[in-house]
Amino acid sequence: MAVTDGKVSLKHLVTMETLSNEEVLGLIKRGSDFKRNQADFRLDRQYFASNLFFESSTRTHKSFEVAEKKLGLDVIEFDAKSSSVNKGETLYDTILTMSALGVDICVVRHSDEDYYQELVDSRSIQTSIINGGDGSGQHPSQCLLDLMTIYEEFGQFENLKIAIAGDITHSRVAKSNMQILKRLGADLYFAGPREWYSEEFDVYGNHVALDDIIEDLDVLMLLRVQHERHDGSTSFSKEGYNKTYGLTEERYQKLKDSAIVMHPAPVNRDVEIDDDLVEAPKSRIVAQMQNGVYVRMAIIEAILNGKA
Repeated sequence: MAVTDGKVSLKHLVTMETLSNEEVLGLIKRGSDFKRNQADFRLDRQYFASNLFFESSTRTHKSFEVAEKKLGLDVIEFDAKSSSVNKGETLYDTILTMSALGVDICVVRHSDEDYYQELVDSRSIQTSIINGGDGSGQHPSQCLLDLMTIYEEFGQFENLKIAIAGDITHSRVAKSNMQILKRLGADLYFAGPREWYSEEFDVYGNHVALDDIIEDLDVLMLLRVQHERHDGSTSFSKEGYNKTYGLTEERYQKLKDSAIVMHPAPVNRDVEIDDDLVEAPKSRIVAQMQNGVYVRMAIIEAILNGKA
C-alpha cells in the first residue's frame, strides 16, 4: 500500500487498520473528486469485478455495482443462492475459481469474521479482495463513506465531538469508525444500552448517556439495532428503545445548528430515529448513500493502481 503523487495504491482493502492516515485522506479526497466530476480516470485494459454477497445488502452491494459500472469495469454477476456454495463449496474455493477465471476484484460480504485472511494470504489467489463486511468485524468502505461525509461538512476530524450510539458490540461500522476517528483526532463518545457495549472500546472513548452530551456534539452517528445478530435473550421494544436511546424530536432540537446526524442504514424508523427525522435538515443519511458510490469508486481505482 502506498500514496504516490496523491494516488493511493492498494492490493486489497479488508480492514481500516491497514490504512495510513495519508491513505485514508487520499481516498476521501479522491471520492470527492469523483463526486465533483473532477477525476481524470481511464482504464488501461479490460477489468472484471464480481460482488459476492453471502449476507443481505442493498446499499453496499448496489453502490459497489454502480461504482464499478461508472468506472467502466465489466461486472460478473454472482448469486450465492444459485452458486456451488449450495453444493458445499467453500468460500476459499469460490474465490479461487473467480481468480482462475480472471476476475480482478472480488467484493465480498460474509458472516464469518476475518473470512478474508486466508484469501489475502493465499499464493494461488490473484484477485484483489475488498471487504464488504465480515460478521461483526469490519466494514471499511462504509467507514470511508462516513469519513467522507464528515470531512465534507467540517473539513477536518481534529477535536470534533462524535457520538456513536446504539448496538455497538454487534456493529462492524462502529468498530471500523472508532479506530480511525480516534486516530484522526476526534473526541469519541459511546451511547446506548450497556449490555450492547464492551469495555474493550474504552480505549477509544467513554460510554455516556446521550442526553448528557447531545448539546455538545458535532456528529451523532446512530447505529441500526441488529436483530439478526441477537440471540433473543435481551428484551426489546421499539418504543422503549426510541424513548431511552433513540433520536427523538426533543433530542434533535437540542443538537447544535451545525451538528449532523448519520446512520449507516437500513434504518429502523421510530427505533433509532423518529420517522420524520430521517430526511430532516441536520440529517446526512441520504448524503451518506450518495457518497458511498464515490468513495467506492476511489477504492476500486486504488486497487487498479495497485495492479498497475
